[in-house]
Amino acid sequence: MTEADQTSSQPADTSKQKRSLKGLWRLWRFVRPYKLQITGALIALVFAAAATLLIGQAIRIMIDKGFSAGTVSLDKYFIALMGVVVLLAIATFGRYFLVTWIGERVISDIRKAVFNHVLKLDPAFFEVTRTGEVLSRLTTDTTLIQTVIGSSVSVALRNFLMFLGGLALLIYTSPILTGMVLLIVPLVMVPIIGFGRMVRRLSRANQDSIAAVSARADETLRAIQTSQAYTHEEYDRRQFGEDVEVSFRIAVRRIKWRAWLTAIVILFVFGAVDLVLWSGARSVVDGEMSAGTLASFVFYAIIVAGTMGSLSEVWGDLMRASGASERLLELLEEEPAVKITHNPQPIASRIETGLSFETVTFHYPSRPDSAALNDFSLDIKKGETVALVGPSGAGKTTVLQLLLRFYDPQVGRIVIDGVNIADVDPVRLRALMGLVPQEPVIFAASALENIRYGRPEASDAEVRAAAEAAVATEFIDRLPEGFATEFGERGVKLSGGQKQRIAIARAILRDPEILLLDEATSALDAESERQVQIALEHLMQNRTTLVIAHRLATVLNADRIIVLENGQIVTQGTHAELMAEGGLYAKLAKLQFDAGRSALSA
Repeated sequence: MTEADQTSSQPADTSKQKRSLKGLWRLWRFVRPYKLQITGALIALVFAAAATLLIGQAIRIMIDKGFSAGTVSLDKYFIALMGVVVLLAIATFGRYFLVTWIGERVISDIRKAVFNHVLKLDPAFFEVTRTGEVLSRLTTDTTLIQTVIGSSVSVALRNFLMFLGGLALLIYTSPILTGMVLLIVPLVMVPIIGFGRMVRRLSRANQDSIAAVSARADETLRAIQTSQAYTHEEYDRRQFGEDVEVSFRIAVRRIKWRAWLTAIVILFVFGAVDLVLWSGARSVVDGEMSAGTLASFVFYAIIVAGTMGSLSEVWGDLMRASGASERLLELLEEEPAVKITHNPQPIASRIETGLSFETVTFHYPSRPDSAALNDFSLDIKKGETVALVGPSGAGKTTVLQLLLRFYDPQVGRIVIDGVNIADVDPVRLRALMGLVPQEPVIFAASALENIRYGRPEASDAEVRAAAEAAVATEFIDRLPEGFATEFGERGVKLSGGQKQRIAIARAILRDPEILLLDEATSALDAESERQVQIALEHLMQNRTTLVIAHRLATVLNADRIIVLENGQIVTQGTHAELMAEGGLYAKLAKLQFDAGRSALSA
């Protein structure tokens, strides 16, 4: 991908590019709660600026009165100057501590707000947004904003106050020389504004390219074993390198524009100081100005020049942070596709009658032209075990995802005990369910914490009982630290079957009303599968259960088997009824059982 492609592919539109600092201003709601600290920082800021400006007056008095009066009278002026320096040091400490504290506190709040909001977003969002990009916004973008809130804004305010104070004292000291300085101000402001816009646009593109790098690395490292197994490392290195180089080239353009901005400001500002020095020196020679007055004027001119130069630097930081704030605000403004009604319908903690899918049609957001479920209707009674079978892509997993309300159907509705789940708070709805997915999720935590994920308040004894029911204690007890053993990232220390048993233990501990098993025994060997089936059969007693199975041997004892194809129910019944019917189910069963016999005889 070329640099131009990378820049043009960014989602920022023209209207957003023109908002300048509006994005940063919209973050004020995170700063507002800390008004006391802000007031203290502003007071310290004013005292620091005033103390700095007083140094110029101290210099003028020492030169004009101290030296001319003789060495005896110098002491009091130096003592007074030391007092000003002490005030400056104290005020600077207060300003730095309070402003930095505000920056750290606000960024912590922003990170929590963004993370909490992302947890509310449904799977539809993550179909089109890579996890690495979200992580980049949580880390890199917030760090940029922290720099501004915890440093740059303070520097900008201090420099602005010193600019105003220094300008006032310049006018007081010599109006004629001040007029010469002010002629330079418009020349300085034009590049600050013009170059600043370009820096902001490139900063946004730079942040997006960094997010792309983060997403690429996250995706590759999560699949490191697959990458190595397919000897894909060289291709991954090349792709990552290209992404890094794109980011580097955009960063170089941003740095170049900012460097030009700084250089032009320095040229104009210190050129003006040189002109003022020349003119002031002639005034001293002609007796029109005292040496102390010229010295203080030069001091204030340098302050004014330095503050303008610093403001140009700060402006660049503000532009970068503005682009980062836009990306964060876009994330915070992302609305979940699954809406929560203002007055959610209550739902009991126990199922009384059952659940129903009523003429449900559903398209995944990423595949709007292909229906995952089409005119799908199914009634499931309380305590019934229903198995969903069919070829890949038939819609089996979609049934579970809609029941969990990860998505809402475009047509039809799903009801539990007569209550439309679209009117129920998703958190309350999901509290009724326990899920064992086909690919179990194992966290980089201990066995105890992984199982307790199903019910965080459970005791150690309850966790162990759940592990025993899932036939997991036989390998957990052999681990170096037993239940305290860390499993590593994504359970890297466990086999596929061990991961599955941890996931089953998690669901057993949750003790759900509705049990959802998505090929829950797919990774187990024959002996472990037999043991886990016994545990699951015990768990499923008097519990409503939906089982997805590719291995039909796992659903032989289901109350009902639903055969799906192309998002529709083609037939249903018990195993014996469907085998006698001789349709799709019988065909799938014959293929699997024949394959199993062939494998055993080989």
